[in-house]
Amino acid sequence: MPTVFSHAAVGAAAASFSRLGKPPERRVVIASALLAALPDFDGLFFGRIPYAHLFGHRGVTHSLLFALVCGVTAAWLCKRSALWLHAALFTAVTASHGLLDACTSGGLGVAFFAPFDSTRYFFAHRPIPVSPMSIQGLLTERGVRVATGELMLLWTFAASIWLWDRGTSWRRSAAIVCALTGLWAWSR
Repeated sequence: MPTVFSHAAVGAAAASFSRLGKPPERRVVIASALLAALPDFDGLFFGRIPYAHLFGHRGVTHSLLFALVCGVTAAWLCKRSALWLHAALFTAVTASHGLLDACTSGGLGVAFFAPFDSTRYFFAHRPIPVSPMSIQGLLTERGVRVATGELMLLWTFAASIWLWDRGTSWRRSAAIVCALTGLWAWSR
C-alpha cells in the first residue's frame, strides 16, 4: 500500500476539481485528504482481525461500496450546495485508496466488490512499492525507497494539479514537467 501520507496528498489534490478555476474550499480539501486515507483505519485492527478476512486489511473498507457510502455521507455532512458534485468527488477520492493499493507490489489484493464478493484484485501494472506498516518501518532503508518511489509515482501528479490550479504561465509549465515526470515514473 502507499503510505497514508501519499493517499492523503492524492485526495487533497483531487479537491481542486471541486471548483474548477477557483481554489477549493479548505473543508473540501481536508475532507478529501481524510477520505482518501480513511480505508486504512482497518490497520487499527492488525493482529485482532486476520488480514485475509472480509474486515481485514484491504477488505470491505477498500471496497467501492464503502467509497460510495463514505462519499455521499461526507458530501451531505460537509457541503449542502452542489451535493452530487461533492458526493462524486468524495466517492472518487475514497475509491482512489483501493485503486492505488491495487497498484502495489505486495500484500493481498483489494476486495473491490466486498461485501458481495471477497475476491482480492491487483492490477497488471504494479509499480508502487508496498509500504512498511509502521512508523519504525518507514524510517528504514526500505522506507526511504518507498517514500522516494511515492514521490515519483504519486506526489508528482499532486504537485502538477496544485501548480496548474494556480494559473500563471510558469506554474503551468512546472505542472507539465511534474506530470511528465510522473508519467515517466509510471512507465518504467
